[in-house]
Amino acid sequence: MASTLTLSLTLLFALFTLTKSQESDLILTVVNNCPFTIWPATQPNFGHPVLERGGFALTTLTHRSFRAPTTHWSGRIWARTGCNYSNGHFSCVTGDCGGRIECDGFGGAPPATLAQFSLHHGHNDQSSYGVSLVDGFNVPMTVTPHEGKGQCPVVGCRANLLESCPEPLRLKATHENGQVMGCKSGCEAFQTDELCCRNHYNSPQMCKASSYSEFFKHACPATFTYAHDSPSLMHDCASPRELKVIFCH
Repeated sequence: MASTLTLSLTLLFALFTLTKSQESDLILTVVNNCPFTIWPATQPNFGHPVLERGGFALTTLTHRSFRAPTTHWSGRIWARTGCNYSNGHFSCVTGDCGGRIECDGFGGAPPATLAQFSLHHGHNDQSSYGVSLVDGFNVPMTVTPHEGKGQCPVVGCRANLLESCPEPLRLKATHENGQVMGCKSGCEAFQTDELCCRNHYNSPQMCKASSYSEFFKHACPATFTYAHDSPSLMHDCASPRELKVIFCH
C-alpha cells in the first residue's frame, strides 16, 4: 500500500512539474483606457494557438490578463470598434472578423491599429514586439513591457489620428452620425499596386513610403507604416514578466 501511494505521489509530482514547465511566465494584459467599449481580438500566425478564443468585449477602464503560450507564440492583437449586435448579427465598423464575437483565428478588416508579437519562453527567451499602421488606424495603442532585460522600450501610437486623418482616408460610420471611425491606409483607400506594394512593387527596392504613409509616420514615428517599412522597432526584450497592450491613454 505504501509503495503504491509513493508511486502515485511521484507520478502526480511529475505531472505537476511537467505542467508547470509548459506554462509561460509571460503575461499579456490588454487595457482599455478608451471612453467606450472595445472588442479586442487576437490572431495567431500559422501553427500557433488562438489566444482567448480570438476575441472578447472590454468595457472602458478595464483590463484582461492571460498567460502567453509556452515556448513560442507569434501573432497580433487589435481592437474592434463601433460594434453592435442586432437581429442576431454581430458586426463592427473597424477590425471586424467576419461578424464573429470570438474571431477564432480569423483576421480583422482594416483599418485597425495592430500590435505584433514574436514571443519566446525558455532557452531562447528574446521577445520582440511592435505596432503597425500598415492596415490603417482606428484607436491609439502602445505596447508597454515590464521587468524585461535589454532593449524594452514602449512603442506605439498615442495620437488620435482620427481627428487629423486626410479626407480621402477617412472611414465614416453611417450609424454613428457620420463619425470618423477609422483612418485607412493609402492601399486600402486606393487599391493600387504601388501603394499596396503588390506585384512589381513587392520588394524593399520598389516598395517606398508615400504621402499617405508619411502622414502616419510623422504622427507616430515608432510604428510600421507601409509593407516594407523597416524602423528599428521590433526590439529584443529578454524575459519580460508582462507585456501590456494599452488602447487610448
